[in-house]
Amino acid sequence: MERIFRPFLSIVILCSSSVCTGQDWNQFRGPRRNGSTTESSLLSKWPDGGPAMLWSFEGLGKGFASVSVVEGTIYTTGMIEKTGYLFAIYDNGNLKWKKEYGPEWTGSYPGTRTTPTVDGDRLYIMSGRGRIACFKREEGDLVWQVDTLDKFQGKNIKWGIAESVLIDGDKVFCTPGGKDATIVALNKHTGQTIWTTKGLSNLSAYCSPILYETPKKRLLFTMVEKLIVCVDSENGKVLWTIPHETRNDIAAVTPLRYCQGRVYFTSHGTGGTMIRFPQDGSSYTELWSSKALDCLHGGVVLQRGLCGSDSKGNWVQQNISTGEVIFQEKLLDAKGSIACADRMLYCYSEKGTLALVEPRHDGMKLVSSFKITKGTGEHWAHPVICNGRLYIRHGDVLMAFDIKKK
Repeated sequence: MERIFRPFLSIVILCSSSVCTGQDWNQFRGPRRNGSTTESSLLSKWPDGGPAMLWSFEGLGKGFASVSVVEGTIYTTGMIEKTGYLFAIYDNGNLKWKKEYGPEWTGSYPGTRTTPTVDGDRLYIMSGRGRIACFKREEGDLVWQVDTLDKFQGKNIKWGIAESVLIDGDKVFCTPGGKDATIVALNKHTGQTIWTTKGLSNLSAYCSPILYETPKKRLLFTMVEKLIVCVDSENGKVLWTIPHETRNDIAAVTPLRYCQGRVYFTSHGTGGTMIRFPQDGSSYTELWSSKALDCLHGGVVLQRGLCGSDSKGNWVQQNISTGEVIFQEKLLDAKGSIACADRMLYCYSEKGTLALVEPRHDGMKLVSSFKITKGTGEHWAHPVICNGRLYIRHGDVLMAFDIKKK
């Protein structure tokens, strides 16, 4: 979900739902799925060469999955040969356990793509081949698994399923893309089906959903092959859809919740739109749209406006209320992924530049940067900030950097 920005922090927290407490980063894009954390007392400038690397772990295999961090243990996935593995790593870089979960994605850009979701003493993963599995967090024992593409007559997509599942209450939500099961809710304890959406007939589109709780409803928002979708999370009723064509059917950016019934959606080649909805979710109004921030899969955050990178390699800052472009320049050497903590942006380019950026009212200022040299393959895993540490995954290697202010 979203990592957070002041001065709207208290408002956004009221708009949020979360399955963890404290500063744990328990799922993709953080505790509120917005790429942001409430952590403070972090370095406002890095030393030459970057912050101190505390440790690195090699042996993850191929993958672009980010990490989840809960109670001092880091969880992620990787593919070794053709098999997917779930890793638990102590926060000193030592392996706690490693568990096999079956075949992984071996098509274009092979490797794992989804981040584990931690909920209490369980964790949940979705493979690039559409298999969802639940494990015991402490020992790594398998509890249940479901092949969602087979069970719901779904079809895999060009670059493999890339959705990090969402947990709310007793439900786990995912998007197998079946004819009458584009989105489904499973019982998180057993894997049994609770509901499926009817009539959407859209494939998955690499998007991880969010939940927005109002006084009247718990609403699920996501993007699928050709649509923006709002669903009643209690029963799977589709409340409304918005046509949303994207380049190569890629809608990989997690929607961003904002206060007062607003959600921002953006995607590759199409750009973004801000919508508002009533508390019962029965309708929507488009407040503004803009092609400026047509993010591929690096995510967006809210800190002095909407911030992220566009498809042309620019880093972009927009006014959240109007969509007006504040900044749009090639701040780094490529587009990339973004996270936010302590009023600063952590920008990780696809060419391996990791940067600390200050968002100002008149644009973004590059403060510090250095190159990630460990690991191989694409620099696609999103940065994670937790307990004064910055976690970066690059292919086979996971690194932990000390960013706590002394």
